[in-house]
Amino acid sequence: KILTRHLTTFDGTPVPPGVPAAGDSIVVRADWRFSHEYFTGLCANLLRAAYGDDIPLWDRERIIAFEDHLNLAHRSAPHIKQGLLAGIGGLSRAHRAFVDRYGVLEYGRLSPADDEARPLGAEGSVGICHAVMAERHALPGEIVIGTDSHTPHSGGLGCLAFGAGSTDIAASWVTGRIRTSMPRTIRVELSGRMPEGLAAKDVVLHILALPAIRSGAAIGCVFEYGGGALRAMTTDERCTLTNMVAEMGGLTGIIEPDEETARFLRERRGVEFVIEGWMRSDPGARYADRIDVDVATLSPMVAAPGDPGNGIPLAQVAERPVLDIAYGGSCTAGKRADFDEYHRVLDWARQQGRRVAPGVKLYLQFGTRNVREYCEERGYLATFADVGAELLEPGCGSCANCGPGASTRADQVTVSAINRNFTGRSGPGNVWLASPATVAASAIAGRLVSFSELMHG
Repeated sequence: KILTRHLTTFDGTPVPPGVPAAGDSIVVRADWRFSHEYFTGLCANLLRAAYGDDIPLWDRERIIAFEDHLNLAHRSAPHIKQGLLAGIGGLSRAHRAFVDRYGVLEYGRLSPADDEARPLGAEGSVGICHAVMAERHALPGEIVIGTDSHTPHSGGLGCLAFGAGSTDIAASWVTGRIRTSMPRTIRVELSGRMPEGLAAKDVVLHILALPAIRSGAAIGCVFEYGGGALRAMTTDERCTLTNMVAEMGGLTGIIEPDEETARFLRERRGVEFVIEGWMRSDPGARYADRIDVDVATLSPMVAAPGDPGNGIPLAQVAERPVLDIAYGGSCTAGKRADFDEYHRVLDWARQQGRRVAPGVKLYLQFGTRNVREYCEERGYLATFADVGAELLEPGCGSCANCGPGASTRADQVTVSAINRNFTGRSGPGNVWLASPATVAASAIAGRLVSFSELMHG
C-alpha cells in the first residue's frame, strides 16, 4: 500500500494502472533521503559528474546528512595503526563540503561548544542516522531511504525504510525518486506473552537461526511483524525487530502503526499523529510466507561468533566463555529501552555491592544525544559510573570497528549488543551477540550469563 501510494515515473509519464506484481520494477517518491560520511562525498561526486556544479536538489529540506560512523576513529586501534585517519579526514571534509554547498539538514559531530560543561567530553555525534530518523523524522506511511543497510530501523514506526546504493541516493537528491522492485512480504506473527527478562533482541536471534532464514529464503523480502506480543512492545523494541531485518537478508521490516506508535510520536516529538485506516494489511492479505513465533516458549538467546544466524538459547551453552569486553550500544541497542535494561541489571549489581568483573571492560555507548539526556534525567549515569562502566558519546563506534569496544587481539572474547558478529566486524576477536540485559549481566559475572543466572547463580 505504501509503495503504491508513492508510485511515480522519472519522466513524468502516467503511472500504469493497477498494483504492480512482486518483482516488477517500479519508481517511487521518497519522503526522506539520507547519507552518512562514508558515502556523502561519493554521492556528491556522482552528482557533479552527471549534472555539474550547483544542480538544484529536489525537496532539499528532506535531505539529511549524518556524520556518525567515524567520529571515534581517533580512538580506534586499526585506524591509527593503519594510518587511516587522514583518509577519514578527507571523507569528513567531502561530507561537510556537500552540506555547506547545498544547505541540507545535518546531524554532525559534537563540538566543545555543543557540549559545554558536560562530563562526557566533546567527541561523538548527535546520533546514529537510523536512530535519529526514528526519533525525529520518520512517520507512518512514509518512504525513507538511506546509505546504510540498517535504514529499516525506522520501520518500527510503520514506514517503509530501506537502504540504497550511492548512485540511487545521488539520483534521488535530484529527482526525489528511487527505482526499486515490488517486494514479496513475509508475515511474522509474534504470539504469547514475553517472559520476564526477554527482549526483542532475543526474538530476533531466534528468527535469524530458523533454517529458512539461514538458507536465504527471505532475501529481498519485507518482514511484516504483528501479533499480540508485538502489540505489547514499545516502539524502541519494535525498532530492534525491523533494524535486524538487514541480517535476515530482507529489504526492510515494518510494523503496523497503532496506539503505541501515536504515543511515541506524541511523547518524543510532540506530534499528534492520526493513524489512518489504510495503514495496515487487509484481512486475508496474501503473503509469500509466514513465520509464527510463540514468544512464551523463548528464553535469552545468544549468537555464537561468526554469524548472527548462529543463535542458540543461552541455557544450552555448556561452556561459558570468559570475557574480555562487554559492549552495549549501536543503533540496535543504544535506545532508551536498551539503557533501561542496562540500568536495571547494573543497578541490581550496585545494590549487591558488585562491579564489572576484574579483567572485563564494559562500554555503554548512547545511540543519540537524546538517549544520553534521558539517562541523565533518570539518574542512570551515576549507577553506570559506580559499577565501572565507561560511557561513550553517540556514534557507530565498535559496531563499525571504529572505536572503544572493539577487540584488538584475536584471543579476546566479547559479548555485544550490536547486530553483527561476522569475523572482523568488531575487531579480530570472537564476538557473541546478546540482548542488553545479557551484556550487562555478563560484564558483572565476567563470563556469559543471563540476568536471571547472575541473580540466582
